Amino acid sequence: MASERTTLTIAGPDGDRKVGLSSPNRVLWPELGITKHELAEYLIVVSEPFLSSNGNRPVSLERFPGGVDGERFYSKNPPKGAPDFIESVTVKYNSGRRHPQLVLTETAAVVWAAQMNTIVFHPWASLAKNTDNPVELRIDLDPQPGTDFSDAAAVAPALREVLAEAGLDAFVKTSGNRGIHIFCPIEPSHEFLDVRHAVIAAGRELERRMPDKVTMNWWKEERGERVFVDFNQANRDRTMAGAYSPRALAGATVSTPLSWDELFDIDPASFTVRSVPARLAEVGDPWAAMPANPGRIDTLLEWWQRDLDDGLGELAFPPEFPKMPGEPPRVQPSRAKKADG
Repeated sequence: MASERTTLTIAGPDGDRKVGLSSPNRVLWPELGITKHELAEYLIVVSEPFLSSNGNRPVSLERFPGGVDGERFYSKNPPKGAPDFIESVTVKYNSGRRHPQLVLTETAAVVWAAQMNTIVFHPWASLAKNTDNPVELRIDLDPQPGTDFSDAAAVAPALREVLAEAGLDAFVKTSGNRGIHIFCPIEPSHEFLDVRHAVIAAGRELERRMPDKVTMNWWKEERGERVFVDFNQANRDRTMAGAYSPRALAGATVSTPLSWDELFDIDPASFTVRSVPARLAEVGDPWAAMPANPGRIDTLLEWWQRDLDDGLGELAFPPEFPKMPGEPPRVQPSRAKKADG
């Protein structure tokens, strides 16, 4: 018996492409009954703003062969047998190793990713033409236990003010879960470590202004019921769910760009694979103007140097990173105290 399969015809820069979709009726989100075919149709509808935010840059695909309740794994390099419109670029990882990484450049490539059971798209902050220098400064506002989306929403406008004082224009989106992502377009004049330091400088300034609501503590035991500014998401090869990317959560939520004036009135759970196309048709893409006015991180780097001069040093890196210059010991404070005792 022939396997279930359908073929989608997708317009592209070089004419129509045919993209096969195997098992189109496979249910990816069991609670809602959303199938692989419905995901592909969603990605076609949102492909223009999706590619504006996630295309032409290295991207990791988070794949779920059995749906969101099953096994997951990441794909970074093009698999054997990928169609010729699937592009790649060689990137440098933190280990110093270089390897090809996927690049999505057109709608058919995004649908092909859906055929490969991709649900979450994780784009780099840099473009394929210069993978070492980010074109976005990204900040993840991560609510800790005892806090939720509303707490992150209360913090986000203050962060916007901090970034504006540093000469940056901030854009906001839901994470698709409990958090909020803040992106600032920047000129690709600095490499990832500099941008990470700029994020730390902005986070420290926000923490000074809202010490009871914001924390920069890397160790969870020190964060309390505050919103964590996850500065390590600014590192090379550390990514967030892209704009308009679905999330692998029961409600099929989508990481959705917002305008600043709607931040306090929305329920992030209402933005889903089924609802976002209608929203896009009604209000358009709040991030459409993002690339038009990139800023510079010079002021934030001056703040970083000021804090260094005042005795505030480097912060911890993720555990999979090589030991970095000036980094404090990678040991939980409670364990360090026990060792000292």
